[in-house]
Amino acid sequence: MKITASLVAVGLGLLVGSGARAEVPQFRDLFNGRDLTGWVNVNTAPDTWSVRDGILMCTGKPIGVMRTEKQYENFVLHVEWMHLEAGGNSGVFIWSDPAPAAGKTLPKGMEVQMLELDWPNINREKDGRPRHLGYVSGELFGANGLTATPDNPRGTRSMSFEMRCKGKGEWNTYVVVCVDGVIKLSINGKFVNGMINASQRKGYICLESEGAPIHFRNIKIMELPSGRATPEQTAPLAAK
Repeated sequence: MKITASLVAVGLGLLVGSGARAEVPQFRDLFNGRDLTGWVNVNTAPDTWSVRDGILMCTGKPIGVMRTEKQYENFVLHVEWMHLEAGGNSGVFIWSDPAPAAGKTLPKGMEVQMLELDWPNINREKDGRPRHLGYVSGELFGANGLTATPDNPRGTRSMSFEMRCKGKGEWNTYVVVCVDGVIKLSINGKFVNGMINASQRKGYICLESEGAPIHFRNIKIMELPSGRATPEQTAPLAAK
């Protein structure tokens, strides 16, 4: 897998700073391409998620999430995704709680938005105008209580400096770098968005089901050395 020099610098810089011998971080599969080993269906139906020919398929119904079995703090996440319908909605949550709070369908966490390009036209404002284009190319925002400072503010959210996502039927590649409450997002080969000072910076990674079918593949993670997340900045552990 090709990774940018900046990602290598992040990993190696942290290791050199530790002053101790350690293995250089490597990507490993977070989705094995065969089944859902390592993932927990939190609040969706048994048939919401399935695997075929190396593709993780989500029906989009009902709204909810599937999460990793373990928590992550500092890491680089690689994920490829493709919407199948115009206006499709999905995303990935990082540093997430293990489950939504009572009365919610989605958990507290940092959402990395995955919207199909027609979403602003299909989901119009009350006066009939299209929604803001900032939604549709990797918008970042704290969901359900997580707060952070946006690099490119759209209210409390951060929109990409450049619209790089592709539409339905085409694969998109996200590289998400997460270190000590800072998140940087690369879309299809270029870093275009980020947030800092996340109030929660250790937790689960979730894939979102939100009304429309979406496919995922090549989900990989490079774990980096632990940082400075305090107990207050760490998501609660899932109940056994």
